[in-house]
Amino acid sequence: MDLEPEITVGDVLDALSTCDREARVRMAVNPFFPMAHLFGGVIESRAENGESVVYFAEPKEAVQLGPLPPDVAVKLTWQPPNEAPARRRRGTTRPSGDQ
Repeated sequence: MDLEPEITVGDVLDALSTCDREARVRMAVNPFFPMAHLFGGVIESRAENGESVVYFAEPKEAVQLGPLPPDVAVKLTWQPPNEAPARRRRGTTRPSGDQ
């Protein structure tokens, strides 16, 4: 199984450098049932091989905010973009005869 390359702190900082500094931070979780969660903190630790690893955590009192907005799931490629089905013109019902 090929895993996507892990991103680095530098990658995150580069991505965040274009964001509004006052924007709230949330986590997108579970691509098969995309939900939004509150962001609780950042913890740095060491992996078994000694590499530095940074963890993004939920708050102690985990809060699930609800479904992830569809546009976010599409941008994460968790869901394909969906277009609204074509609408057909509906016929009208009119009384028949001289009415």
